[in-house]
Amino acid sequence: MRSFPLEREFAFINSDVARMMKTLFDQEGRKFGMTRAQWSVLFRLERSEGLKQSELAEILDIQPISLTRLIDRLCDNGLIERRSDPSDRRAKRLFLTPAARPLLDRLTAMTNEIMGRVLAGVERSAVEAMTANLSAIKENLRQAIVERANTTDTDLEATYG
Repeated sequence: MRSFPLEREFAFINSDVARMMKTLFDQEGRKFGMTRAQWSVLFRLERSEGLKQSELAEILDIQPISLTRLIDRLCDNGLIERRSDPSDRRAKRLFLTPAARPLLDRLTAMTNEIMGRVLAGVERSAVEAMTANLSAIKENLRQAIVERANTTDTDLEATYG
């Protein structure tokens, strides 16, 4: 059997794990009549209520127009509300409604159950180490993306003629 570089195997396995987790969370979220994207909005707002839509779009790495549709649906369902920003009359800040709390409690319980299955047989210390390592990798990626975005077309022209 042919062996491949560890870094490449890591990239493939990491991608596979992320894709499979998304699939499982999509399947489980349907029990609540929610998409994973809606679920993500609620969990992010639980962590940081009062975000502007633009800030939330950046955190979730989705286009603002896509987020607007998600927020509209969550507002229509009475789970979040838009409030005027006191320092910028054009901006709206996002907050969970009291109706969101029981749903978040059920989603959290379901998340805990899913992650119990996903992490079965993996020592807690290994999960802690993986979390720390993946956080470092995430920061390295974030930095590489920022650096790449700051590369001007002139730099690319000088490199690639």
